Amino acid sequence: MERLGTGIGWRPEIADAVERMPGIDWVEAVAENVCPGHLPDSLRRLRERGVTVVPHGVSLGLGGADRPDAGRLTALAERAEALGSPLVTEHIAFVRAGGPLTVSPHLEAGHLLPVPRTRDALDVLCENVRIAQDALPVPLAVENIAALVCWPGEEMTEGQFLYDLADRTGVRLLIDVANLHTNHVNRGEDPSKALAELPLEAIAYVHVAGGFERDGVWHDSHAHPVPRPVLDILTDLASRVSPPGVLLERDENFPEPAELEAELTTIHRALEAGAVERVKTELRSAADNAVRRAGTGAVGDEPLLTATAAGRREATAGRGGELPPAADAGARVAASGGNRAVWHGHETGAAGATRGVSGLPHPEGDADARQRLGLAQAALLSALVAGTPVPEGFDRVRIGVQARALAAKRADVVAKVAPELPVILGDGYRTAFLGYAQARPMTAGYRRDALTFAEHLLSAGLPGDARARRELREWWLERSGPAPRSRRPGHRLAGATRRVLLRR
Repeated sequence: MERLGTGIGWRPEIADAVERMPGIDWVEAVAENVCPGHLPDSLRRLRERGVTVVPHGVSLGLGGADRPDAGRLTALAERAEALGSPLVTEHIAFVRAGGPLTVSPHLEAGHLLPVPRTRDALDVLCENVRIAQDALPVPLAVENIAALVCWPGEEMTEGQFLYDLADRTGVRLLIDVANLHTNHVNRGEDPSKALAELPLEAIAYVHVAGGFERDGVWHDSHAHPVPRPVLDILTDLASRVSPPGVLLERDENFPEPAELEAELTTIHRALEAGAVERVKTELRSAADNAVRRAGTGAVGDEPLLTATAAGRREATAGRGGELPPAADAGARVAASGGNRAVWHGHETGAAGATRGVSGLPHPEGDADARQRLGLAQAALLSALVAGTPVPEGFDRVRIGVQARALAAKRADVVAKVAPELPVILGDGYRTAFLGYAQARPMTAGYRRDALTFAEHLLSAGLPGDARARRELREWWLERSGPAPRSRRPGHRLAGATRRVLLRR
């Protein structure tokens, strides 16, 4: 696996700061926000300087019951080729449900939702990953996600689920330590146990991000500083293996560049602390082996005297571009559980790489597994976005919290993709949108959702102000036709803003 070094999530809002930031070896860009034929100037300049760019997909829905959409896979492959990327990444999640498989309405979550850790879900996920691997020109890595709700009747821990996925497909893992912390707070799962069960050799890189806790629920916001518990999990991981790359994620509420640089420094210190512990463990193990070979007595602590300095040198070396070399693979597998088979995924993550201890799913059972999974996911998503009854076994309070969070995120994203709407509707935008979303689940993308919202208001004779209603109708006509009536979107937004200010 290519060693990536230190990275940061590239976002248009901080593009200039990222270009000037010292010590950045690579960046990650949201794949769906990059057009292969019109790469942002900032990304082109970074590539010309030799900075690696990795496309990070959010819409494949590899954990869904349906097979991955061929068009989405082609689009992801095009972005990997346009960026010259060594790999692409996606999520272990489902983002849509319903449709022909379940003979129910198609629903979009607009969010990454957790996959049940069951044999059915694992079989479907493995096949979906292989389909994606076959369609992509570079290796694929998949990310563990943060979750608020727990599926009833789960059969595996997160670590076991990820281990079997990597073992059966050869796929690489993108481990998000912030998501491990989220699942610790929200689901009571032990991050250290998850790390102990992982095939550490399969790690492609690591995400680090911030969030906040409210009313006992951890929100993985990517809009707050990285907290100490997340850094402690990173140190724990680094005490077991040297990750090929570590990346700081920040999606909103961007601070000054100096604050981001300070966070990267803190991340390096957490890695350094883990490297020290790893070297101590390796020296202690070497000393124990030497004593056993010699047939002598107890082991002293002398071999550990240089461990701290060695670990610091190793972690510091990573700041120049490469993170420290990985520890011995056999020792790491042993640490992950003596009864585990050695992970033997292929270096490239090729689709036909391995058959693990769990074996491949029976082809004749695949359709049944997909339908069972599809029905379960459709029932959950319908409860979250369409107000249908909560499926048996789920925590109703948590489902309510998740449903409100999805509606709020939907309002925020629509405001970003259609910034004229909050301008035209003013302070009434959010209340109007949440009322609309409560009874009308999203069935396509966010841009289509913005148009449907405007149609809903206009058909109801809203907004009440005649001038605002006329401006909303003009906006809808501009966007819903076969081609924009104006090719100057910046001027359209400025004009809408000017008209609202004049109205006020």
